[in-house]
Amino acid sequence: MTLGVVMLVHTAFDRAEQMIRHWSDAGCPVVVHVDRNVGQATYDAFVAAVADLATVSFSPRFRGEWGMWGLIAASQAASRQLLAQFPDIRHVYLASGACLPLRPVAELQAYLDARPDTDFIESVTTGDVQWTIGGLDSERFTLRFPFSWKRQRRLFDVFVLLQQTLRLRRRLPKGIVPHLGSQWWCLTRRTLTAILDDPRRVEFDRYFRQVWIPDECYYQTLVRLHARHIESRSLTLAKFDFQGKPHIFYDDHAELLARSACFVARKVWPRADGLYARFPRPPVEDQAQPEPHTGTIDRIFAQAVDRRTNGRRGLYMQSRFPFMDRENGFTAMPYSVLQGFDDIIPDLADWLTAQTRVIAHGHLFAPDRVYFAGGGTTYQGGLSDNARLRDYNAKMFLTNLIWNARDQHQCFQFGPSDNQPIKWMLTKDTQASVWVVTGAWAVSLFRSGRSASDVRSEAARLQQVENRFLNALRSPEARSRRHIMTLAEFLESPIDVLQGIMDDMVGHRAATLKKPPAMVDLDGFAQFLQDLKNQGMHPYLAGEFAAGDAMQTSRPRPRKPYVIAKK
Repeated sequence: MTLGVVMLVHTAFDRAEQMIRHWSDAGCPVVVHVDRNVGQATYDAFVAAVADLATVSFSPRFRGEWGMWGLIAASQAASRQLLAQFPDIRHVYLASGACLPLRPVAELQAYLDARPDTDFIESVTTGDVQWTIGGLDSERFTLRFPFSWKRQRRLFDVFVLLQQTLRLRRRLPKGIVPHLGSQWWCLTRRTLTAILDDPRRVEFDRYFRQVWIPDECYYQTLVRLHARHIESRSLTLAKFDFQGKPHIFYDDHAELLARSACFVARKVWPRADGLYARFPRPPVEDQAQPEPHTGTIDRIFAQAVDRRTNGRRGLYMQSRFPFMDRENGFTAMPYSVLQGFDDIIPDLADWLTAQTRVIAHGHLFAPDRVYFAGGGTTYQGGLSDNARLRDYNAKMFLTNLIWNARDQHQCFQFGPSDNQPIKWMLTKDTQASVWVVTGAWAVSLFRSGRSASDVRSEAARLQQVENRFLNALRSPEARSRRHIMTLAEFLESPIDVLQGIMDDMVGHRAATLKKPPAMVDLDGFAQFLQDLKNQGMHPYLAGEFAAGDAMQTSRPRPRKPYVIAKK
């Protein structure tokens, strides 16, 4: 008899009984602690269920609340009882009712027999751990924590803040250096007895009673005073997520657990019948026993944590959704936003599709409806052209649209007449390439046939809306690729600008554009802008046009080519 087990149980008593019998059948005496929160009738039934096992006993009950002293008191009482009842025990293994041995207990016993003076417990200084959650690592040893984090959260937070404000600090007992680690340990009889019989135990217990989460630091700290040889690792495989909550192993983790070669896994779902049927695996004769290693599992769980906290681009999930901008990118694929171009090029969407084979939408955020490519009323993924449905969550509408056709580059038209709440997404999204011809809204007003006096107020409104969008694009928060030019600058060299748009959409140098697409007739447009100025409205976003110039947009005047500066 070299190994004894202290088992902490508070739920899933059928599985706990199964594990007790497994340990006992392998020759390991077991002392069970049942949480005092468990009803008396349930406790009595559980005791009766294992009454036939001579090497199983039950220790005094404590309230085992997370983060509180009760878990330490429970393990102390159970360990003391186990050591007193079974003097031949060399190692004591702390387990729970949710622990599942993966390998035969005989292999664990042989492993410990080969290391009779080794204590297996994760024990690292506070400065060396990266997994503490909640912002309290060294402070858990210098402040007092008399209130439950789970049941008395408000009192907990207020009392911590009060101590921080008043700069109250506790003195550590002389001679100890705080260490942290997993609560699941396997200690030698010598070390565990030395901790329980330490002459200063009353002092240590009084101090650790008001340390936060003492089960992660009590034995981990005191073992440094008494152990001969410490292996700073746990023999129990226990993984935690980014919030500090334990991962639960299910049936589909079977192959992963088998490859780990670990002795025990925690925490196993009570209804994982496949795991309980497969493990512990049967002994293999005449085969070298592998060293426990968690490298594969560590990598896979690190990837899982990254996927949960960051996710894939353009996909949202409930664990990230409540947090603003926590997702890994707004959208799944690059896309283009064109503002002002369709005011100058009426058949822009059809022309772009013919030139680049991209999906060219119209105004997705027009006030009246959504103008999908092809003019349909629905789009891939069941997206509706209903403006009210779109505006319920415009950000998610665009995210879904990009995701549902992510195998092709998409572009859409935008302008000051469209609904503007989406502008900040277009500004911050690193996948967006935003091309803006400022002041192009004046072309539509010019072509409406109305006089400058009739459209003056509308022109002023559109200019203000567009200017706010430009301010957003130029703000420090902007992350999209922005290409901004005035209408006058675009008309100087439209071929260069359109070539740049085509190259950006296809991701490489597109076919050389020989001539621009058909553009609207702007003869008299310069005079129209002057008339707006005469009415008291200055259309400065359109750029500089000389009144009286004859404008033949189908044959642009030769000017110095406009070079697009990507920010």
